[in-house]
Amino acid sequence: MRMSSATREAIEGYLYIAPWLVGFAVFAVGPMLASIYLSLTFYKIITPPDFVGLDNYIRMFQDDLFWKSLWNTVYYAAVFVPVSIAGSLCCALLLNQRILGRTIFRAIYFLPSITPIVATAFLWLWIFQPNVGLANYLLDLIGIEGPRWLDDIQWSKPSLIVISLWGAVGGGSMLIFLAGLQGIPIELYESAEIDGAGNQAKFWRITIPLLSPSMFFNLVLGLIGAMQMFTLAFVATSGAGQTRPAGGPAYSTLFYVLNLYNHAFDYWEMGYASALAWFFFLILVILTYWQLRLSRSWVYYEFDQGERW
Repeated sequence: MRMSSATREAIEGYLYIAPWLVGFAVFAVGPMLASIYLSLTFYKIITPPDFVGLDNYIRMFQDDLFWKSLWNTVYYAAVFVPVSIAGSLCCALLLNQRILGRTIFRAIYFLPSITPIVATAFLWLWIFQPNVGLANYLLDLIGIEGPRWLDDIQWSKPSLIVISLWGAVGGGSMLIFLAGLQGIPIELYESAEIDGAGNQAKFWRITIPLLSPSMFFNLVLGLIGAMQMFTLAFVATSGAGQTRPAGGPAYSTLFYVLNLYNHAFDYWEMGYASALAWFFFLILVILTYWQLRLSRSWVYYEFDQGERW
């Protein structure tokens, strides 16, 4: 029986994507299923997994460090995400102006976002060094005694937020906003000017509504990225003279993923770490769904006013 051309094309298509499907099953789906099982066990790598049911999840809610890491993560995300989005939008608006050397300025603003996080951390460790750092030196010139930054419980999280903003404001979010701005028809602004609208009215009535899909996209990705804060905190707190496990001083920079890492690779509690990972996954799913639901009331889709998320 001869196969039709459509059937042959379908088979060829599946053969082409077969390596990816196998890789996805082996390196993604397989470990995920294994971690679900491990989250129900007491497992320290050197010993076989011992099934304990929901004990890891019960322990999670009784663990003070769990709540501390969750609070640190929420605090970081609540400050970093809106400030980074607002800063990226401001940079995009400035770099969208017709000025001499606009391309050079765009490249300069974008450079911090492609700097490796480890290099960024060590650079800012020097800037925030309490005794010989650049930040406190400049503050001392104007008669202000600088804080101890990453070594201070009250300043450690704000310091990490500042470091993160340095690389985030001019990065991918800015490019997305810039693309959105260039997609707004100039005729809308010209029509508004004819009707007597000023710059403020054009910004709130034209720019913001038409940029709302870009804002929503940056908000979703920004919140997910902020909740996964790890590398910067790990390098900065370890490099600032803190003792392992990272997350000091006094656990003030112990973010959720960093706490998960400590339990998995410092304490070798793989079962408990798997439980932390699945609870974190549930948090991200709920937050993303919540944002999708709320987007109905403020995200403007020009191509489809009848249906939204």
